[in-house]
Amino acid sequence: MKNSRTDWLVLAGFCGFLFFFGLAYFGLVGADEPRYAQVAREMLARHDWITPTLGGKPWLEKPPLYYWQAMLAYSIFGVSDWAARLPSAVDATLMVVAIYLFLKRFRPGFQLDGALMTASAAGVVGFARAASTDMPLAAMFTLALLAWYAWYESGAKLFLALFYVFLALGALAKGPVAPFLAAAIVVVFAAAKHDQKLFLRSLWIPGMLLFFAIVLFWYIAVQVKNPEFFQVFIFQHNLARFSSNLYHHPEPFWYYLPVVLLGLIPWTVFIVASLAETIRVWCAERQEKLHSEDALNVFLVIWLTVPILFFSISQSKLPGYIVPALPAGTLLLAEYVRRRVTDGERPSIFLIVLHPIVAAMPIVPAMMIQYLVLQHRLPWGKAAAISFFFGAVLAIGIAITLRTKLGFGALRFITLVPVVLAVAALLRLGAPALDSTLSVRPLANEISHLENKPLPLAVAHVSRETGYGLAFYRNQIIARYESGLVPPGEHLVVAPEGSQTAIAKQVAGRRVSYLGTFAPQGLDYYWVSAVGMEQSH
Repeated sequence: MKNSRTDWLVLAGFCGFLFFFGLAYFGLVGADEPRYAQVAREMLARHDWITPTLGGKPWLEKPPLYYWQAMLAYSIFGVSDWAARLPSAVDATLMVVAIYLFLKRFRPGFQLDGALMTASAAGVVGFARAASTDMPLAAMFTLALLAWYAWYESGAKLFLALFYVFLALGALAKGPVAPFLAAAIVVVFAAAKHDQKLFLRSLWIPGMLLFFAIVLFWYIAVQVKNPEFFQVFIFQHNLARFSSNLYHHPEPFWYYLPVVLLGLIPWTVFIVASLAETIRVWCAERQEKLHSEDALNVFLVIWLTVPILFFSISQSKLPGYIVPALPAGTLLLAEYVRRRVTDGERPSIFLIVLHPIVAAMPIVPAMMIQYLVLQHRLPWGKAAAISFFFGAVLAIGIAITLRTKLGFGALRFITLVPVVLAVAALLRLGAPALDSTLSVRPLANEISHLENKPLPLAVAHVSRETGYGLAFYRNQIIARYESGLVPPGEHLVVAPEGSQTAIAKQVAGRRVSYLGTFAPQGLDYYWVSAVGMEQSH
């Protein structure tokens, strides 16, 4: 009981720091974060839990799970950027807790290792702190697969029911990709087990009814209210996104290999070793029935590789697509460590050399993040020397510890040290630079301080990230000059530096006054008079 209480305190501390601490240190970045955050705000304002809306119009790109969670966060804490990120942090915590409980029940002894390894993987930490649909999908998908394997090993129908519940929530997080990938993983695992009936046994009618009861309520309701939903969501944002470059995210076929390797830092080296060993054992036993422990490892390998292969085929690739595969890698490592500690083995020299480098070196870009963001390079100087020296000390300390009798038993603790330091450095040193260069929050604050009253805001020839960010932080519909949407009344406009003459041409006969510059992002902002007033400079 005492150990269990300590485990929960450790999990609470690490999840609290890695997922929740400093969520407001820098504003929403990219196009997706402010866009999803604003959709949830508009749904809450309209008291509409069915139709996602953006700019007052239906936005049918994604299902509503993230929006529902953000609406609840807004209702409790108010609308803010950190509240918009809260759903992902909560979902990541649920995923880590589920991994802990799964391992405690089915592979006791190293449940804390598996949970903390998952919580500290770079991809999990990053997407747990983002206002997006990627972590809600990854969490629900992980809970579903853990429940399925728990049913497979125990035979308890409760786990199979939970599998269908979480799979339904996955379908509400990002659509049909969740049940499709889950089915593919189960089918491949059944083939590996030489048990063709396993998949059919998984098709439990009460569970399927539970799945459809959860999913169809929203899908039918949104289709009734928005007849274009099926065409927009299924054909455009699922089939067309997968089969074409409609949304301009082309990447080479091998794109997800480096993405996964980076997403699993700091555990990458040991995960690759555990993957290689599992595949070797699998090949050696492929003509025989897999043993129980080997079966879990094979299941995890399939879980890790099927999403990679599936999204590698896709013509549209984004890093977040692969997040549901990451927990399989850290679980595979937890099993690898458990067996090594049980057998009294020590890491090989190869692992002792490579792992400390991969685990400790991220501290260098973390400590130099302001230079990377502002100068787009890593300049050599005193700061770089200190960062590399600090990283080298950490790497040497990890290597020495792995060489001792502690070996695998100390892997979790010594690897978490650079993770905590790197996240702390990113938040403490990098947040101001990230906020000023990647988020429009400071720009929106600057503009608001100049106004005597809130004015309509337009943009001209700026990125969509700027447009969506201003829409959230101003809570306004942002007109785009290049789309011919020039407000007829008095308004403000944000444009690239030196755009006053170009703006004046687009609003001929109206006064255009320069108000200021937001230098970190190379943007100017102007006041434009209402129609009919004489233009002046």
